[in-house]
Amino acid sequence: MTRRPNKINVITLGCSKNLVDSEVLMRQVDAQGIEVVHDSDDADARTVVINTCGFIQDAKQESIDTILDYVRAKEAGLLDAVYVMGCLSERYKKDLAGEIPEVDQYFGVNDIRQIIAAIGGDYRKELVGERLLTTPSHYTYLKISEGCDRKCSFCAIPLIRGRQKSISQEELTAEAGLLVEKGAKELILIAQDLTAYGMDLYGKRELPRLLESLAGLNQLPWIRLHYAYPADFPDEILYQMRDIPNICSYLDIPLQHISDPVLTKMHRGIDRQGTLELVNRIRNIVPEAALRTTMLVGHPGEGEKEFRELFDFVQSARFERLGVFAYSEEEDTWGAKNLKDSIPDDVKKSRVEELMQLQQSISLNINEKRVGEVLRVLIDRREGDYYVGRTEFDSPEVDNEVLLKSKSELDTGSFKDVHITEAREFDLYGFAVE
Repeated sequence: MTRRPNKINVITLGCSKNLVDSEVLMRQVDAQGIEVVHDSDDADARTVVINTCGFIQDAKQESIDTILDYVRAKEAGLLDAVYVMGCLSERYKKDLAGEIPEVDQYFGVNDIRQIIAAIGGDYRKELVGERLLTTPSHYTYLKISEGCDRKCSFCAIPLIRGRQKSISQEELTAEAGLLVEKGAKELILIAQDLTAYGMDLYGKRELPRLLESLAGLNQLPWIRLHYAYPADFPDEILYQMRDIPNICSYLDIPLQHISDPVLTKMHRGIDRQGTLELVNRIRNIVPEAALRTTMLVGHPGEGEKEFRELFDFVQSARFERLGVFAYSEEEDTWGAKNLKDSIPDDVKKSRVEELMQLQQSISLNINEKRVGEVLRVLIDRREGDYYVGRTEFDSPEVDNEVLLKSKSELDTGSFKDVHITEAREFDLYGFAVE
């Protein structure tokens, strides 16, 4: 048994959902009277907990490399203990323990109680819903459900996280209230399948009711929606986005592809026509909305014809924000068991690059049309001569930023009207309206 640590460093890899898990763990550690830091190089933090990602090959490799780095630090006498949790550990615990036995203990995605026990503490159930925030205090993530009931052929998330488990509206509203009291100006709703929220608890999609409740909180200017699923999309949230001022005109909705043969092999539950109709409805109901989506290239069945169809779709749809990933075969998924990953890696890479080059030109064109406008900007930080912030059309870490100058001092987390004077591919420049 490792001695009770004085300070713990929690390292988070992967997505915002992992970050929330780390924040929950950190609150529990703090309640034990143990100092806790996040992604720190503090030499006094001689116990490390690594929260891993196991979603795609690059993320898995990053997690393994990080584990090895901290194991070497332990062997050099710089650390007393290394613990590993999260998606990679959930999925490959036995293999990891055999390959990297120097790790003191491996835990899954739902093992916070066991982690607290391993460091000599007692889990505090009265702290459910409480977190130590790692983001700036003015924005934070609100995870509304865990797991996923979808059967996408390429995705291992249901194998790792299990079936969908929604958190009750009452719990979420209470948690959101606490976050707002701590200074949150922006709540970013996240889940593996945001728009299926409530199906398991209430027998129907209840995201609209949850949004009504959250939108009623005082002092909450922005609510942002991430990871909506395109199939069975509840249009009611579009009308809410249009009519309720503090729901941002922004939607993250991963479409993955447009070609019917590829969508069928992906098991997406929606075809080309359904996708086009959905995009048109969003554009018609909320014309000013910024759409963020992701595309997956190189999936089995994607020949040159199917990729050209995807390219043409991206060109015509003109998404405000776009990410592109190359297919990597994930063990035990339907795709890995039933489809041959026959597209060469260099072809996948070239397709990623081609789509991103197209998106770069689209983004520049969209941004150029903002020049001369006055936009409301949430100030995130100061860098050199500039304040850096975001509009309601941009999520932190992944989207565009606004770099601005101001004659007066601006507080982080404050809103400021900004006159846009210059546009680049992924940034806007301007000055604060005094």
